[in-house]
Parts: sequence; C-alpha cells; structure tokens
Amino acid sequence: MKYRWVVFVILAFAYFFVYFHRVSTAVVAADIMNTFGVGAASIGLLGSAYFYAYTAMQLPSGILSDSWGVKKTAGVFTLLAAVGAVLTGVASNFTMVLIGRVLIGIGVAMVYIPVMKVLAIWFKKNEFASMSGVLLAIGNIGALSAAGPLAIMAAAFGDWQKVFLMLGLFSVLLAVAIFVLVKDKPEEMGCPTIPEIEAYEKGERYIPPKAVEKIPMGEALRQTFSSGMKFWPLSIWFFFMYGSLMVYQGLWGGPFFRDVLGWDQGTYAGILSFIAIGMIFGCPIAGYLSDKVLKSRKKVLIAGTAVYIVLWGVIWSQAGNITSTTAYTLIHFLFGFFGGFFIVSYAQIKEWFPASIVGTATGAYNIFPFLGGAIFMTLTGKMMEVSDGAVASVAQYKSVWLLMFACMVFAFLCLLVSKEKGAENTATPVKITEAGEVPVGSQR
Repeated sequence: MKYRWVVFVILAFAYFFVYFHRVSTAVVAADIMNTFGVGAASIGLLGSAYFYAYTAMQLPSGILSDSWGVKKTAGVFTLLAAVGAVLTGVASNFTMVLIGRVLIGIGVAMVYIPVMKVLAIWFKKNEFASMSGVLLAIGNIGALSAAGPLAIMAAAFGDWQKVFLMLGLFSVLLAVAIFVLVKDKPEEMGCPTIPEIEAYEKGERYIPPKAVEKIPMGEALRQTFSSGMKFWPLSIWFFFMYGSLMVYQGLWGGPFFRDVLGWDQGTYAGILSFIAIGMIFGCPIAGYLSDKVLKSRKKVLIAGTAVYIVLWGVIWSQAGNITSTTAYTLIHFLFGFFGGFFIVSYAQIKEWFPASIVGTATGAYNIFPFLGGAIFMTLTGKMMEVSDGAVASVAQYKSVWLLMFACMVFAFLCLLVSKEKGAENTATPVKITEAGEVPVGSQR
C-alpha cells in the first residue's frame, strides 16, 4: 500500500512548518521591534499568542479529525495558517502582526492530530510509534531550519515581511496538495485496510467487525475523560514532562547561560539547539524500540523518563559549577534524546480507544503538554522576577531547576501506575487450513 507514503509525506511537510512557525518569532524578534517600535513585552505577547492559540485548538483538532476527516481538517486550517502568514507579511502595524500570529497558531494546531489519525488508519499498530517518532524528528528539523534559513532569507530580501509572504503563498500550495492528494482511508484509493492486510499476511481470511454507529462528540469526550487509569496518569505525566522541557528549552535555558555563565547569544543558542538535535535522533529510536524491540510503550517511557530525571538532577545540582560548552552540549543532546521518548506515549493512549474517536482522545491528551508549558512558564516567570536592571541570580535559576526536578519525580510515579494495553484483535480472522476455515483461537 504505497499510497500511504504520499499521504504521510504531505502531512509531515505541513508538520515541518508547525515547528518552523513556532520558533519564527524569536528569529525575527529584533526586526519586528525595529519595524513597529515595540518592546520586549510586546514580543513576549507575540510569542505566547501562538502558544495559547495552539493549546486551545487541541481538543477541537481531535473532534474535527473524527467528524470532518483528516483531509478537510488539515486542508482548511493550513489555509488559515496561510492567511495568518500573509497578514503578517502585509501588516502595517503590530496589531495586524499579532492577529496574524494567532491565525497561524490556530491553523498549524490542526496538523498534528490529523497526522496521528492517519498513522492509526494507514499504518500497522507496530508501526505507529516508529512513524510518530519520524514525524517529530521532521518537526524538529523544521525548528532548526527556521533558526538559520529564516534569518538568512530575511537578510537577503532586506525585509522580513517578504519571507512571511512567501511562507503564506507556499502554505496555500500545501493546502491544495492536501485537498487533492490526501485520503482519509485506504478504501478511498481502493486499497485494503490494515486489518485486511495483516490477516492476509498471516494466511487468514479477514472477517470485518460488525458496523458500529458513529460515536457522538459528547460520548467521545465522556469515554475519553472517564477512562480513569488508562488516560489520567499518563496525561498528568505529560503535563510535567513537556512543561519542564518547555521551561528549559523554550524560556530559561538561554537566560541562565547569559546571566550565570556570561555566554553570548551565539554560543548558548548553538548549544541549546542540541536539544532539538537530540530529539531528531531520540524520537525515531524510541518508536523503533517500542514497536520492534521491547514491544512495549510503557517500558520505553519509563527508561526515557528515568534518564531525563537524572539529567534534570545534574542541571540543578551543578548549576554554576559546570562551565564547559562541551559538557553542556552533551547534556543537551541527551536531554533532547531521552526527552523525545515522550512521543511513544501517543501510541499508549490511542490503543485504548476505538478508531472512530482516536482523534478526539489524542486531541484531549495533547492539551496537557501545552497546558503544562503555559502554566510553568507563568509560574517560573514569577519566580525569576528581578528589580529593574538587575540580573537573576544562580540561586533563582537553581530554584526553578529544583522545582522541575521535583515535578518530574512525581510525574515518574504517575507513569509507573499508568496502564498499557496489550495486543488485541479488532476483528476475527479465520485461518485457512486443509480442513476448512477455522476461527483463530477456536478448537475443533
């Protein structure tokens, strides 16, 4: 079923720009400040506009993926992101840029969950975690690509807004490709379903499951949020896991190196980028370990989280003592590598829910990491407040690092009590023998 790769590549390309847009504000922040005469507070507002819009759209993303389908959801909202990019490109004041940023955040928020839906329908169960890892690696490549090429293009054109115009026009073309080439199900291309393929490979005759009525949105939400230990411990773990990652990588890592170690921006930006590089390698490897080696989601998550906690312990206890760029490069690579193991958690969650509501369930789950990032950024911002002109002390940074370490210990306990689903068949295959057709597992 080669066509699944067409579907995946197009949507993965869209996900590339999710991360590209996520870091774009930081890259052109100085240009925006100069163009519209705004200060750091306005730039902070601009950055958070994307973040909060993205968070708010996670549940709608899941609901629409299940009700509208992947093609319509991803296509329509990629167009909306294109509108936001074009508005940013033609903006004559900061308010227009802010509105454009919100539209971009809403638009790209509707990409990840549809891709998860595609992986659940177009790929085998033992491929889901691996492909999720590949997807996140592509996203991190998008983030790295924005850091350099975006600045280079802005300098080449002499106008950062022209770059956003180009991004908007390219997003329109990408949306057209989604509408034309992406298919929601293999059946739309005349291809067999994944259960049919798996039954054939085993020499079994596939008997489709009985048709079930479409689950209403309210019932889908009820099933998701009332699933107890199947959903909540892992969601709480993800809240702390991703929240702590965002606090370090997305907010206070850079200022720590500037204020405590006296490094310049070029030095610490390059070293922090190794977190993303670590994820590019860690995410696919975690998926492979989960699908092919350990054949367990939870074991991979436990291993990755344990190392991640140890690294937080090093970052906290040795803050101000480690001054080597080489040491921090290694720490950051491992931080991203093992932190990226979180990608496997999506497979653990989705396996508890029927395909008809997997988008809703995954969307609900995806609220927690971004909510964790939002809350922890606000909380640690209060912890890091200093008087005008003052520089934050190493003690303040260590208090934030200690909080993250303690939260991750609690998160680890939540992970340990989370439930993992074993392999189950969704339909009854029939084994073809010389004596006739025999339902698998039956006795004669």
